[in-house]
Amino acid sequence: MIQGVQIDFVSADRMERLGVMEKIRLILDNVRAGRIVVLERGLAPEEQSKLIEVTMMEISPGGFAGIEIETYPAKDGGEGFGGFLSRFVGRKPEESRLTVIGPANQLKTLKKDEGLISAWVSSR
Repeated sequence: MIQGVQIDFVSADRMERLGVMEKIRLILDNVRAGRIVVLERGLAPEEQSKLIEVTMMEISPGGFAGIEIETYPAKDGGEGFGGFLSRFVGRKPEESRLTVIGPANQLKTLKKDEGLISAWVSSR
């Protein structure tokens, strides 16, 4: 049997076909199984908030420890004049770029900047 940590890379195309709760279940079911999930495009802010809300309800002492999540923001950050102007003219704000999600007791972010997410992953 192979020992280690499984990393699932999920395409933006696959995520676009899912509803919000389907995305959350996909992520949480994989993370609960000890996998690291890497999303090509990330989640919309309201989806990420819902993921955190559902995660908090599922945390249990001696059981599920929760998630660790790191995301690159959209290139313009969705803030400032560009973000405001996009919303004003009816364009959907760009979603976050790459997102890494894993079990809180196995994934620790060591460093994050505009071009790098560095993480330490332990096997159980």
